[in-house]
Amino acid sequence: MANFNRGGMGGAGMQNLMKQAQKMQEEMQETEKLLDEWEIVGTSGGEAVVVYMNAKKIIDGIEIDKSVIDPEDEEMLEDLVMAAILDGYKKADEVYREKMGKFNMGGMGGLF
Repeated sequence: MANFNRGGMGGAGMQNLMKQAQKMQEEMQETEKLLDEWEIVGTSGGEAVVVYMNAKKIIDGIEIDKSVIDPEDEEMLEDLVMAAILDGYKKADEVYREKMGKFNMGGMGGLF
C-alpha cells in the first residue's frame, strides 16, 4: 500500500498546490476578461479599411473610406476587408499569446 506522506505530495504540499491552482485559475479568468475588453485595430489600404475587434477576434466594427468603394471593382473592396480582418487577427493572436501564454503549463492542457 502506498504511503503518500513519505517523500510524496501529502498534507501541506498538496494544500499549497491546490491554492496555487486556484490562484492561477483566478488570474486566468481576469486575463480572459481583459482579452474581451482589449481593442485590436486591423487595417488595410493605408487605413482605407479599418476593422475593430477584441483580442478574442470578435469583430465589433468596420469602417470603409468611400474612396475605395468602386461599384465596378467590388473584388478590390472584398480583398481590402479581408486584409484588414487578417491584420486584426494577427495582432489579436500576438496579444492572446502574450497574455495567455503563461497559463499554457508547458504544453499540458494547451490553450492554443
